[in-house]
Amino acid sequence: MESSLETVALFSLKLAYEEEGLSPILRDDLVMGDYQKDVFELLVRRGDVQTIQFKMNECLGLALDAVGGAERPMGRELNRLSGALGQARSLEQLNEPLLALKHYLKDIL
Repeated sequence: MESSLETVALFSLKLAYEEEGLSPILRDDLVMGDYQKDVFELLVRRGDVQTIQFKMNECLGLALDAVGGAERPMGRELNRLSGALGQARSLEQLNEPLLALKHYLKDIL
């Protein structure tokens, strides 16, 4: 799960900040400091679903802005998938929407 959380954060930040022709954002870049795998490992170990959701919402909000908001087709789907992640009440319930977000963000990158 930690890897998927980091990947969703990375893809979201790529959408928000990466510009064509410039160096790509990588997992070890400063912008990823609060969204690295080891940070998520600690949160998962603690079972801290709310903080995981908060961190994901930060990144997904940036991605949503980058695709033009919830009124645009890509934004509507991203918003729907983000909402499903926000409805999770346990780590197990996070898994399915997290994987859906990961695949969706990969497809639109």
